[in-house]
Amino acid sequence: MHDTGTAIKTAPAPDQEEQRTERPEEQPSKHARRFGLPIATCLVMGNIIGGGIFLLPASVAPFGTISLVAFGVLTLGAIALALVFGRLAQRDPRTGGPYVYAREAFGDFAGFLAAWSYWATAWVSNAALAVAAVGYLDVLIPVGDHKWTACLAALVLQLLPALANFAGTRYVGAVQVVATVLKFLPLILVAVGGLFFFDSANLGPFQASDDSPVGAISASAAILLFSYLGVESAAVSAGEVRDPRRNVGRATILGTLGAALVYLLGTIAVFGTVAHDKLVGSTAPFSDAVNVMFGGSWGGTAVACAAVVSILGALNGWTLLSAQTPYAAAKDGLFPPAFARKRRGVPTMGVLVTVVLASLLTVYNYTAGSSGVFESLVLITTFTATVPYLLATAAQIYFLVSGQGERVNRARLVRDGVLAGIACGFSMWLVAGSGYAAVYQGVLFLFAGVLVHAWMAARKERTATH
Repeated sequence: MHDTGTAIKTAPAPDQEEQRTERPEEQPSKHARRFGLPIATCLVMGNIIGGGIFLLPASVAPFGTISLVAFGVLTLGAIALALVFGRLAQRDPRTGGPYVYAREAFGDFAGFLAAWSYWATAWVSNAALAVAAVGYLDVLIPVGDHKWTACLAALVLQLLPALANFAGTRYVGAVQVVATVLKFLPLILVAVGGLFFFDSANLGPFQASDDSPVGAISASAAILLFSYLGVESAAVSAGEVRDPRRNVGRATILGTLGAALVYLLGTIAVFGTVAHDKLVGSTAPFSDAVNVMFGGSWGGTAVACAAVVSILGALNGWTLLSAQTPYAAAKDGLFPPAFARKRRGVPTMGVLVTVVLASLLTVYNYTAGSSGVFESLVLITTFTATVPYLLATAAQIYFLVSGQGERVNRARLVRDGVLAGIACGFSMWLVAGSGYAAVYQGVLFLFAGVLVHAWMAARKERTATH
């Protein structure tokens, strides 16, 4: 990870890259600050860990403790994907991540598909996170009694991280560090504290379902698969990271390992402190674990606070990422030029459009009065999120097989090839876990993007010829 090797011939030198991409609106200011390793790591960890962790133990409990095996396998796949993103960021440390790698390897169309898919994933996910946060907020402040009160709360929860983004990268980084620490501490408290109250009798059967072992692992993995979305966060924001060739890879690995530690230890602690028959039907497994460990009934309030902070941190990071990919694509003429403008280090148009679209989707969710359509959209984004992953890992395989002027020893080549293969398999597993309906509808959404690409490509060609 720390051996940078020799960059390919097409990769620009760092000083050349800064000269090529620097724009007047990107001049340094006291509100714009590049992320160091700690903040970049918090960005990765904060985006991976949203609100889902607080329900995960109950979600996989029906399969038994065999679900921990699935968690371990998925963790290895996520780490392989993180290592691949680290290597790709060493090759080309520009803002945009998967978009940059796909476009460099396969051209404008592949790059556009990566940007289009990732952008849609980000703003739809923001709406989903805000709606989920309202459920936790209702434990602290009764906002769920009326749908429009809940809707207003969801809109405010989206607006607060957007304001931090508009204030500049300096504030985005500060919010991300604070939110990550605040949500990491209670989760670690449960994970470590649970060791002192661990009772193997609570674990229940190793395999609680009627499926075969392979079937049980696959079924529980389908629930857990999307827990690691966000490993690419540092790579997408590489242009805002100090010394990105060195720090992006490190932040990606450290953030992924930190999230994996929280996931695995937290799930094991809950499994060992809450009786299996109660855990299967639990709607607040971490609250139940806190109440077992410390007594009383304040666990729900404590976990609700941690969940709201966790989701706000995720919203803060995903809002930035939702603007970074369109920004990179806009600089290459593949998105409208307004997305290429920056203020205080943040692509403000991308943030604004994300907030507007996510807010409209949130209002529609409460207006429709049914979660069916909204849940379908969220499932589609779990598929669209894998498109940039597949294109990025395919780009890494392309770079390795074609050579691209990279001078590496045979051991390094074999290692990178194996990692790329594992990461590609992990991405394919994510696609399979999305379900047939999500894949079908997601492909239709990608086809709609083809029309947008046709319009932007024609516009770019017309501009070049005049």
